[in-house]
Amino acid sequence: MRMFLPIGLVLMLAACSTPEAMTRAGLVSAGIARPTAACMAGRMVHRLSLLQLRRLSGLGKAGRARDLDQFLYRVRALNDPEIVGVTASSAALCATGLVR
Repeated sequence: MRMFLPIGLVLMLAACSTPEAMTRAGLVSAGIARPTAACMAGRMVHRLSLLQLRRLSGLGKAGRARDLDQFLYRVRALNDPEIVGVTASSAALCATGLVR
């Protein structure tokens, strides 16, 4: 006997494993507001490698930042100028509402 999952559940499970979804979840766990994190993740996955995204995701495990400045301070500690540039520009554009 075969069991089929509803298509909505299958799509939801598939979406959870995309780099954008993982990046968004990592940003939220690091203390970034959900709308800003969603905007940033969309930009970041097109500009950073998977290895860089993985390094960035480790910041969420270090605890929540109290604000965006503290988060960017932690990003600078990764010593990767490309990660810093992409994250800072994405944060600035998304937090100000210039990009959605």
